[in-house]
Amino acid sequence: MAKITLVDDDENIVTSVSLALESHGHTVKAYYDGASGLAALENDPPDLAILDVKMPRMDGMEVLRRLRRASDVPVIILTSKDEEIDEILGFNLGADDYMHKPFSQRLLIERVKAILRRGGRGEGDEAPPPAAGDPNSRALKRGKLTLDPARHESLWDGRPVKLTVTEFLLLQSLAQRPGFVKSRDNLMDAAYDDQVYVDDRTIDSHIKRMRKKFREVDPEFDAIETLYGVGYRYRES
Repeated sequence: MAKITLVDDDENIVTSVSLALESHGHTVKAYYDGASGLAALENDPPDLAILDVKMPRMDGMEVLRRLRRASDVPVIILTSKDEEIDEILGFNLGADDYMHKPFSQRLLIERVKAILRRGGRGEGDEAPPPAAGDPNSRALKRGKLTLDPARHESLWDGRPVKLTVTEFLLLQSLAQRPGFVKSRDNLMDAAYDDQVYVDDRTIDSHIKRMRKKFREVDPEFDAIETLYGVGYRYRES
């Protein structure tokens, strides 16, 4: 079971999505405008948030922008617009996934399950313990970087860098093998469930946002290298 906050001004969507999520054991709190949704997200952080883009009082992109100042809660963006720029903006602001209306309830449930799994939560109340010897469960240190999956903690030169679930998994994949190039397909496999398709722009947007976070801590940060047309690699300093 997970706590999910749903923010959408369409009553029919709120009702149908809430029923679908609750039928899978999740607890849903629904809000009908961006300002109320943001206040709820800040005061009572859920395991996952679903945000519509076009809402009264504050749109979903602004809710996401403000939320990401202090929270790494996973976010799925919903929109009735079919414009590439909105999708890119959503990922640049730190969204974990993106769905166009109208959408299949079944597909939404699969996206929710995939994100919760990536964050260490399944269909039950608690995440299963990591398998013994699983390299993804151990703390990782590479130069100034320290990643602790058990605490979802990222440190650069001892200072915390707040990453979303997707960003953490991407960085972990790169840092596990310094100097080795990871293609975008490799990174998709590391950060996304097999049933979820994302394109190259999504990975690029996550990397761009992750670099920005590290440069806010260290303006000289250059540990993630781009090899144009090939992929990315982690350079251990």
